[in-house]
Amino acid sequence: MEIPKELINSLAGINKFDKASFLSAHEKAPYISIRLHPVKGHSMFTAYEQVPWCATGRYLEERPVFTVDPLFHTGAYYVQEASSMLLDHMLRQLLPDRSGLRVLDLCAAPGGKSTLIASLLEDDSLLICNEVIRSRASILEENITRWGYMNTWVTSNDPGSFKKLTGYFDVIVVDAPCSGSGMFRKDEKAINEWSENNVALCSQRQQRILADIWPSLKENGVLIYSTCSYSVEENEDVLDWLGSSFKLDSLQVSVEDNWGIEETFSEKNKLTGYRFFPGKVKGEGLFMSAVRKKEDTGAIKLVKYKYAHDKKSYDQCSYLLNTDFLCIPTEQDYIAIEPVHEADYHLLKKHLYLRKTGTSLGVPTKKDWLPAHDVALSVSLSTAIKKVDLSKEQALKFLKKEAPELDGLEKGWYVVCYNGLGIGWIKALGNRINNYLPKNWRIRMEINDADWA
Repeated sequence: MEIPKELINSLAGINKFDKASFLSAHEKAPYISIRLHPVKGHSMFTAYEQVPWCATGRYLEERPVFTVDPLFHTGAYYVQEASSMLLDHMLRQLLPDRSGLRVLDLCAAPGGKSTLIASLLEDDSLLICNEVIRSRASILEENITRWGYMNTWVTSNDPGSFKKLTGYFDVIVVDAPCSGSGMFRKDEKAINEWSENNVALCSQRQQRILADIWPSLKENGVLIYSTCSYSVEENEDVLDWLGSSFKLDSLQVSVEDNWGIEETFSEKNKLTGYRFFPGKVKGEGLFMSAVRKKEDTGAIKLVKYKYAHDKKSYDQCSYLLNTDFLCIPTEQDYIAIEPVHEADYHLLKKHLYLRKTGTSLGVPTKKDWLPAHDVALSVSLSTAIKKVDLSKEQALKFLKKEAPELDGLEKGWYVVCYNGLGIGWIKALGNRINNYLPKNWRIRMEINDADWA
């Protein structure tokens, strides 16, 4: 792998940069890691090595074909690069109480950091996962649905749209678009796209993003900034710009020496960051830092609203979930949200494009309720729902949108499961079974004979 000489030269002045180990690491394959769902996957992969800074992170010995693992489709785990899991360690230390928070993951696709944050929050907290690029927002929405939390919503807005939400968020995570040098081992195409000009352009864009989002962070709120770039211009220099532009305090977390993470300080304002170098850590290149806002930029007032809960529809579909919720009609279907978040729903609907709000419940029909796919994957799926556990072969055929071969089922709706975890819905009609997996969720790749076992 030919690492750009300009990049190597720019890193030479960074404290504790080791050129030999850096180049040697880029001749080796990257580590493969996953993060377990705290509810669905808590008892899985127990024999695998834990990621040191994330209790639910696991290193795999080789990269499997995740598409043909039904557990992946249940949301039992998320495939995430280990370095990014430092966010788990940061949030736990900086936010010991994670109830009643409003959190924004600004650049959220494909969903790694969002699912990590969702795993840590209490039910009365609200997580907004935003992705401005609509095609990437579709992937984000699927992954958030798979993770199954009602208090995790998806928006698709430009960072500037959040200026209106003055002082609204307690925590904002900005995993900023960057030059991508930290991902060279995972994506060699990134090498061809890297240039010093691109680093400079990314640095300017990162500053614009932070300037746009700063007003929406409340006083004493926490901003976590990260990139997958090694370049000082995109990391320490951006922190210095932030510290010179706004009133803030730098935040530190404890890291163990044997983790290999390098603590770093910006040149001008001495703001703390944490840098990952392959060869020193079991992960890819990453920079992450946290600051606390120390200025009051005001607070947006919640809007007046008409109570939107549809009691009649709630009575029809309340059996779907084992938790209390508000049943709210939309143009497409009905959604379930935590009762504590109705004021947030009306406020955010006024200012943002809400792509996915709460848990989609489905719609009523003349005879019964047509349940949404979201419900089958929800952590709040009711124990009263009839379920059928499938073999791996049956599960994969279901995921290819084939009708599973199941005998002896009474007529009605069933959640099909793998290892007890929901994958989707079927309806038994006596002489046949209908597969209600959404078309855009089906497995499109050809499955080899060995994959069925």
